[in-house]
Parts: sequence; structure tokens; C-alpha cells
Amino acid sequence: MKRLVILFLIAATPVAAAILPGYDRLDVDADHRLSPVSVSIWYPAGTVTYAAPIGNGPIFEHVPALMGPDVADGAHPLVLLSHGSGGNADALGWLSSALVQRGAIVVAVNHPGSTTGDSSPRRAVDLARRAADLSAALDTILSDPAFRDHINPERVSVVGFSLGGTTALGLAGLRFDGAAQDARCAEMPDAADCRFFRRGGVVFASEPGFGADAEDNRVARVIAVDPGFGYAVDPDSLDAIGASVAFINLGEEHRLPAVDVGPNGNGLAGRIPNAEHHVVAPANHFTFLAPCQIGAAEILAEEGEDPICSDPANVDRRAVHAELVRIIALELGFD
Repeated sequence: MKRLVILFLIAATPVAAAILPGYDRLDVDADHRLSPVSVSIWYPAGTVTYAAPIGNGPIFEHVPALMGPDVADGAHPLVLLSHGSGGNADALGWLSSALVQRGAIVVAVNHPGSTTGDSSPRRAVDLARRAADLSAALDTILSDPAFRDHINPERVSVVGFSLGGTTALGLAGLRFDGAAQDARCAEMPDAADCRFFRRGGVVFASEPGFGADAEDNRVARVIAVDPGFGYAVDPDSLDAIGASVAFINLGEEHRLPAVDVGPNGNGLAGRIPNAEHHVVAPANHFTFLAPCQIGAAEILAEEGEDPICSDPANVDRRAVHAELVRIIALELGFD
């Protein structure tokens, strides 16, 4: 019993609050969904409760956080975080935690129909509903009495990875042309942005949520990491973007053509006025994901899943993450 008391006292020191982010969950009521949207909130902790592992599972390493402490004083910048197809909010805890250490509140959304274990081609292609998930989460957090007075509403940003990057661009005002994406898939049926959706019988031009206007003018900055569907951007929407935009591509030699926004890819970074384009290399698309548990790569291989734990030779995933955090913090204006 004495040992347990000592451990509790150690966990409850001010040092723990300075090191670990606060963490909580909300169910967001959303008119565009049949059921509430699950949201994870990471934030600077003003008090200390107890630490718990977030995102703990057989594939990715967990991130420790304090469960439900009070929010640290101040008006913090807010970052909405959108995962990729087949991902989930807590699997990006490495990024959420790092941004909290720089003073941000991070609201990470689980997008129904495109999360781990429920990713459906027909549901994942509904970009409008994905964007609406983020807008609904923003509505909720800005009205929540525990958080609303701790948020700077002038500093709302969105960071998205892969399909989440596409979703983030939609909030900035970019729209997508289903017919253009169908044409690309007819020409390149084995392209990474076509294979998955073809298996679900998706015809992009018949999906109203793919090309809908999803702009949220409360968003001031957008960072899109390896965003999908850059070949299908509606050119009429390029000059109407209200938020500042930055792109990050992972890798040079190992970069997926479908997400390459540079001059050798779809050129999207050069078509948006004043957009920034960063390249982090060596790396590949999956290097953005959390560090993997020992033995996770073998589990994925046995199940025939994507090689999400495999990086190019001599790549340190944690070192890549540190560089990504540096760039993202720079683009979001964090100290």
C-alpha cells in the first residue's frame, strides 16, 4: 500500500502536468450523421489527474496523457485534425501531443465510414460529410463551457493527412470535380487514388458529397499532408480560397504520385495563390503514422494489410515526426 501511495504522489506533481497533455473525449451531435461523431481533445493541462495510454493497441505505440484535467489558463490556438482513410484520431496522438506542448488545443475527429475497421469506399468518398464532421466539432468545442474561454477563435487551423488533407482543403474552400476523378481512374485504374474506390463501385461524378462546397470561414490556416485527389480539383475554386494553405509531401523517391502536389505531380501547390510546399525526405506516405509496436509489421503482413509500419531504409520515423512538427508549428505560427 505504501508503494501505491508514493506512485500516486509522483504522478500528481506539477512536473507531470508540464510534460503530459490533457485528454478528453466528446460525442458531437451532427445533423449530417445518423449517430454522434466521436472526438478526442488534447490540450494544455492546468491541473493533474492521472495518466493513461491513448491509442494503445497491437500496431501503434500509445501516447500518455492526463485524463480530463482542467484546461491551462490562456486563449489557446485551436487545431482541427483529420485522419486519413482507415485511420483514427487517437492513432495521430504523437502529433496532437506535440502540438499541445506548443500551446495548442487539438480536436481530432473520427470520421464515420472511413476510420479503422469501418472504412468504406462509398462513405469515405463523401468529402462534404467529412468536412462537416470538423465543422460540427468546432461548433461543439467553441460552445463547451470547459473549453470555450480557453480558445482563441481567431487562430483556428486544420491539419489533415491523406484523405484528411483533402478534407482540410475542402474547409479552406477547395472543391473537387467528380468527372475529372473518373477520367483519371479510367486512364490510370491502378493508381492509389482509384483502386480502393473501384472496389466499392464508386462513380465519383455520381457522388454529390465529393464535389460539394464545404468551406468554413472560421478556419484561418490549413496544412494538407500528402492530400489525395489533387488531380480532380475544380479550377474555379482555386482563387476563392480564404485560408492560408501549406502542403507537406513525404519523400522524394518513395512519394506516391497520387499525393504529389509538386511540379512533377498534380502541381496543386503551385496553383493555389501563396501556398507553401514542404518536402520531408527520406520518408514515405506511411511514415506520417505513429511509431509501430515490435512485431506489428509481421501482424500486418499476415493479415494482408498495407505496409503501414514500413519506412524506407535508414529512416527514423521519430526523427521524421520531429521535422513534421517543426514545419507544422512554423506554418501555424506557434512559438
